[in-house]
Amino acid sequence: MNLLLTSCGLETEAIEARFLEMLPKDPAEIRAMFIPTAAIDPDAVEVLPKCLHDLLKCGIRRENIQVYDLHEPIEGALASCWDVVYLCGGNTEYLLKRINQGGFREQLLAFLSEGGAVLGVSAGSMIFSASLPENLGVLQCPLDVHCQEDLREKPGRYPLGRREKIRLGNRQGIAFCGDALVVFE
Repeated sequence: MNLLLTSCGLETEAIEARFLEMLPKDPAEIRAMFIPTAAIDPDAVEVLPKCLHDLLKCGIRRENIQVYDLHEPIEGALASCWDVVYLCGGNTEYLLKRINQGGFREQLLAFLSEGGAVLGVSAGSMIFSASLPENLGVLQCPLDVHCQEDLREKPGRYPLGRREKIRLGNRQGIAFCGDALVVFE
């Protein structure tokens, strides 16, 4: 599954390298859907330029990045138009509500099942976990993001069906590799 969950996006070379491995073609040819919907407070809005820069520093051209705020339904299958979906951080409950009420849930899960690449940042990661009701059901355990060094999960492989909470530090990511979750830095 081409899903990468992070606290802060492409914070390290290892996280950026994993993201680039997920891409189906050269970054200059990638078409990315950028979703800032969760950024409904000033602190989250302030981080949006950094999130957009994550895509640009990987070589994705600005003209190939489309911003969608999920206030209107998106027509058609995502895979026919997009290679990557980038879900920004902010208010997790609000983002999940917009996804579920706007019909984007089915589109996003279908995109993942068809091999599309999804990068979650903070709230954009938590929506995939058991942290909230009506979550997207990919990660079977709760997820905390922005955890302090002494509380964060140790890097390593964990069972895909893990139920124990994962505490992700700001410079960590979770990748899905076959029947395992891989926490890395």
